[in-house]
Amino acid sequence: MTAARWVLFAALVAGSSYIGSWALPLPPAAAIAWKGAGVGLLAVYAALNAREMNAGALNGWLIAAVMTFGALGDVVLETNGFVAGALAFLAGHLTAVGLYLRNRRPPVLADLTYAGALFVFIILTAYLLPHDRATAGPVAIYATGLAAMTAAAWLSRFPRPLVAAGAMMFAASDLLIFLRTGRPALDVFPMSIAVWGLYFAGQALVVLGVTLRTASPATRLPEPA
Repeated sequence: MTAARWVLFAALVAGSSYIGSWALPLPPAAAIAWKGAGVGLLAVYAALNAREMNAGALNGWLIAAVMTFGALGDVVLETNGFVAGALAFLAGHLTAVGLYLRNRRPPVLADLTYAGALFVFIILTAYLLPHDRATAGPVAIYATGLAAMTAAAWLSRFPRPLVAAGAMMFAASDLLIFLRTGRPALDVFPMSIAVWGLYFAGQALVVLGVTLRTASPATRLPEPA
């Protein structure tokens, strides 16, 4: 196995096992590091792929930046609160929009219609979900970036079963967070599993989908059958 594939394996282990850390009496710093490790290692994996590229290297560095902002958001949410974490994730969303638009498919009316519906649905749902209505406006502003990222992923040339699906899973995870916040009855273990599972699996699918199309032969994973 190449170094990139070993890092990918470590990322999947770290991200999948993070749920198990919730039951351990870990120091706060260790718990935060574990949380950031999964997507942080996905960023390293993407950077290793980008380093081996010639044509398409910019795509590789952009997806590495997207994952870096995601890992930063994971950590900053725990250390500096929701607003700072949301800004880190928003930076990742905007970087992803740039990546997807520079790799867009030829325009087709059905695709544009679906992407537009996704965009509106995510923003409107995010606005309606918060229990504290004073936060609905800021949530909708953040969700505009989230929605743009998801719609742009659908319009990109990257494999939809990986990249578009991963973007939608990320969006679903955030919508669950907006639904759960301020509602103690929903702050339960299954909801937490759904939030983290959708988020991390979505990030992993996005990385895999982008690198399938842009990695060098030495680091590229096999195309799905």
